[in-house]
Amino acid sequence: MKIRRVLATAVALAVTTPAALLSVSPAYADAKPTAQTQEKQSKPTIKELEEAAAEAQKAYDKAVKAEAAGRIELEKTLDDLSEVNGTHPLAVASAAAKQTAEDAAAAKTAADQAVTGAKAALDALTEDATEEERTAAETALSEAEATATAAATAKTAADTAAAEAREKLDDARVAAVRAYGVLQNAAENALAVKAAADAALAKAIKEAEEAGEGEEGEEGGDCEPELDLTSKVTGLPDKLVAGTSTDFSLRVTNGSDRHMDEVLAFVSVHATDTSGLKDTEKFFRLQWSTKSAPKWQNADPDNYIDGVGALKPGAHADVKLRLTLDKATPAGNGVAFFAADFFNEDGTCGGAPELDMYEFDVKAAGSKPGKTDDAKPSKTTRPGNTGTTPQGSASGTPATTSTNGSLAATGSSSATTSIALAGGAAVLLGAAAVFVVRRRKTGADA
Repeated sequence: MKIRRVLATAVALAVTTPAALLSVSPAYADAKPTAQTQEKQSKPTIKELEEAAAEAQKAYDKAVKAEAAGRIELEKTLDDLSEVNGTHPLAVASAAAKQTAEDAAAAKTAADQAVTGAKAALDALTEDATEEERTAAETALSEAEATATAAATAKTAADTAAAEAREKLDDARVAAVRAYGVLQNAAENALAVKAAADAALAKAIKEAEEAGEGEEGEEGGDCEPELDLTSKVTGLPDKLVAGTSTDFSLRVTNGSDRHMDEVLAFVSVHATDTSGLKDTEKFFRLQWSTKSAPKWQNADPDNYIDGVGALKPGAHADVKLRLTLDKATPAGNGVAFFAADFFNEDGTCGGAPELDMYEFDVKAAGSKPGKTDDAKPSKTTRPGNTGTTPQGSASGTPATTSTNGSLAATGSSSATTSIALAGGAAVLLGAAAVFVVRRRKTGADA
């Protein structure tokens, strides 16, 4: 039974990725995953999986505590923002503006009544009224009308000011609730990581028991690291704009002295913004073509591209790639992982022990990318596939989860609570995916 690299990636990430602290402060929402290196192994041992499950449990416990603390802060913040008895400056300002509007409305009503009375007094004059009496009545009406006009203008201004103050107050309430929503989603995502780590441990124990391998979970296999099988990307910009497409290429090179019967390129792309992992398939569309398969073909966001074929020693093959961003893609970041594996008919297999990671900025639709350069690769711990072989690219796409909720400045401490999450990558429910969450400062992509 062939196993996709992305599943092996999930297990290894649970072992190799340490816990990292991400801040939900709207002013400092920037976090990068902490790199960690360790000796590459063909497969994580049961002991390592136990440690990973323990770390996932700790991260979940922290997220639950942060969510509980956030709820208390939310309730306090909403009390402070109450228009009735709230002590927050926005609540005080809104209440004062509301009272001013009510007073202006009462003044206008009184002025309108004065106009009505002045008109009635003028109309009540008899024919034998003196010129002085008639002049006095007309003057009183004119003054009452002027007062009424001024009162109407004051009421309009007071109503506008009250509406603006109320809108600011409502925005602050919404922002507080959204900030708390980030904590809720963090706890849910931490639970997903914990469930996946527990499942990986249970599966490893079961396989070890079935194979009679005992607690150490040692496995045989003919797959091995192959440093001379490389994958290099050229032409991928470090800035992309939503609603546009970009073409780039991936060159897979067999720099070894062995013949490789089947070479597959692994590609993993993900979109993120300040709220976390996005629905990549909704916003990103990745296509590929090769000399042997020149028509553009859709690629899953986490899967193998099978158009490379066999490679002789020293030979290479180029894969053309096209990444299209939907117009609705939110401003944030993108990350792409690349690797190559070989599989021979005699059962031998292997690949480079590290993934090549390329990060790029995502600009909102209609933005100008400005000066762009090619995205630079960096190495990240690659889950070993030695001892396994991949499932083909026709397999299903792994499930994904996302973190919802946006942040806005409210002046409330609920918007600056720090929460603990599991590193810069997570194991997704149902399968797994590799992703990097890079949170930039508010307004960086405005």
